[in-house]
Amino acid sequence: MNGPFCAVVTGQSLITHDIRYVQDERFTEVQRFLQQGDVVFTNFESTILGQHAGWPTKGRYFGYSTAEVLDALRDVGFNALALANNHAFDLGAPGVLSTLDEVDARGFLYAGIGIDETDAAKPGRRQLGKRQVSLLAVDAGPGPANMYAENRAASRPARPGVNRLKAIRKIAVPDGHFRRLARLGSHLQSSHLELTNYAQPEDLPALEKGSEINFYGTVFTQAADFGRLIEIDPQSASVHLSAIRQAAAQGDFVIAYLHHHHWEPGWQDVPRWVQTFARTCVDAGADLFVSHGAPVLQAVEVYKGAPIFYGLGNFLFHVHPDEGEWDPPEVWQSIVAACRYDASGVLESIDLLPVVICEVSERPGSKTRGKLVPIPAVGHAALDILEGFASRSRSFGTGIEISEYAGRMVVPTARRFG
Repeated sequence: MNGPFCAVVTGQSLITHDIRYVQDERFTEVQRFLQQGDVVFTNFESTILGQHAGWPTKGRYFGYSTAEVLDALRDVGFNALALANNHAFDLGAPGVLSTLDEVDARGFLYAGIGIDETDAAKPGRRQLGKRQVSLLAVDAGPGPANMYAENRAASRPARPGVNRLKAIRKIAVPDGHFRRLARLGSHLQSSHLELTNYAQPEDLPALEKGSEINFYGTVFTQAADFGRLIEIDPQSASVHLSAIRQAAAQGDFVIAYLHHHHWEPGWQDVPRWVQTFARTCVDAGADLFVSHGAPVLQAVEVYKGAPIFYGLGNFLFHVHPDEGEWDPPEVWQSIVAACRYDASGVLESIDLLPVVICEVSERPGSKTRGKLVPIPAVGHAALDILEGFASRSRSFGTGIEISEYAGRMVVPTARRFG
């Protein structure tokens, strides 16, 4: 290290409008906060309609962007993008190829998609500030098998797609309910071939005989109580952990990124499997872990001196106004975090700026308004965001100091990267 280093992280950016037209001093204040970072990171929650064209792969919750939004992200301060998410394949393989072309042309550090499985699994690497920075980005679904990148085989060509962390969902049920499901399954007599109609053959897990049932693509497991279990495939995880180890061995500052939609019933709660995976990434050498998926702010932990942001919600969220699922106020609230490291690579502190996505004019004097950009939260809104974040983080041993409309974490444990 030749000097201090700062990594700024935000909520995910589902962006379809060119926000460079927004001229609001409050948004300018957020941009100034971003631009203090050597690394300024978000998840680009979209796909590009570009020279490779493409077609919709979904009905509802489909979206795409044009390349000008990448110019907008770059101009407001971002230089690092995760691309692994549930919208990355919304235009199919052509959208993946166009996105790769456009982010590469603009010099972003990026990771999470590729022309095949090997390419998608590679961490991105660039010098940002005074550090070599590596970024690994994975998506854990749930999603159709065809959205994930695949290597060429003797009987089929390669498929461009998303870097997959394979996860298996199981529904835990008590003994009596499990026995009734088993009897029902035996009456319906579903064959292995029929089950492949409800899940891709490669997604059908090996079952624990006598204690698990594959019920038309949903696995039920015998347990003491009801629950939803997510299990990470060890072989899939090992590939990504190995990539983190290799990047750390080079002395890089390593960012590990996870996108998933395996939410808890209380969507601001952190799933236990995510905590386990995040800590495993830090053990492998990640210096910073960030996750998105649930469109709400969750919690932060500092583990072995490395920040783990379990869910940063939304930074930009350009959704159709008719989608009423996004009415809850917590969807439009988040935090921007500036992680500060000293000259020897030790995490010193994390500054927290609470933000709300609000209605602003697209252009000065324009009558067109929308929830286009985040602005700093003030008053009760700022305190509610910070106090909620601090409360959820407290169970992870994280202390947050709140002063007026900002937060700060002083890191007691030292960990040196590089």
